[in-house]
Amino acid sequence: MKKRLSSYLGALATGAALLAVTACGGSATATSVEGEARTITVEHAQGSTAGVPVNPEKVFTFDLGILDTMDALGVDPAGVPEASYPASLEKYADAKYTKIGSLKEPDFEAVSAGDPDLIIITGRTAGAYAELSKIAPTIDLSIDAKDPMASFKSQSEKLGAIFDKSAAVEEQLAAVDATVTETKAKAAGAGKGLIVLTSGGEVTAYGAGSRFGIIHDVLGVPTAAEVKSEGSHGEAVSFEYIKATNPDILYVINRDTAIGTEGSTANPILDNELVKSTNAAKNGRIVNLDPAGWYIVGYGLNNVKAMVDAVAGSVA
Repeated sequence: MKKRLSSYLGALATGAALLAVTACGGSATATSVEGEARTITVEHAQGSTAGVPVNPEKVFTFDLGILDTMDALGVDPAGVPEASYPASLEKYADAKYTKIGSLKEPDFEAVSAGDPDLIIITGRTAGAYAELSKIAPTIDLSIDAKDPMASFKSQSEKLGAIFDKSAAVEEQLAAVDATVTETKAKAAGAGKGLIVLTSGGEVTAYGAGSRFGIIHDVLGVPTAAEVKSEGSHGEAVSFEYIKATNPDILYVINRDTAIGTEGSTANPILDNELVKSTNAAKNGRIVNLDPAGWYIVGYGLNNVKAMVDAVAGSVA
């Protein structure tokens, strides 16, 4: 694949004829030379562009959201991180897939030895971009938490262009959009919601504009409180805060289960009188969101559909 790419660049240098087509809202440009493999130039989160082959043979990714989208499109990766995989992605724990480090820390030797044609990273490994780029074409498709759905759509469209699956991406995004529209209509009158993450006996709240802000920002669930957040971190809160906020719907993500330190998705830490006094508890509207899906996987074509469906069910 790399030899073909090198040959392609040589053809450009000698003035060979080419055809350029703009795709993905101007964020990706496909280029081809007769008899050569197509390539695509992708704008990405590092503020630059990278040229990658269309339908690359060996793709390494450190992000489970990207992996989830590849899985939805029927694209098999060559290298994936060591991780606690959710049931939907558990097949990627198999040894047939080269393990290239953790979700946050690349194993540069393993990546180099694997000789990938394309490396895809996101926020957790964004700091390794420069080093990974020395090994193979690397693109950073991080999600912008300030505009998550638009960012997710752009990410999906870029992946669709790279893997020559644009039609499939558009079809799946349209299905998600339809559910989002229905959910927003119902959410407006479903009561106010509060999102909390439990971890090691502590509780953290997340609001609009946060890493889980899709519930408020995209799906239209009114906020029960103005929650302070910084980057991917929420606001540490107490059970008294939850009681005082008195949400009509309490969305709960159990981080301990997500990272494999606890076996149950239930949250016994919230089984106390203060939480039980809330409208959410009284009306059976404490919603235990899938921990791995929301905390680990995040924005992937299959997983976003599951996330949207979960919130849709909570406001039905």
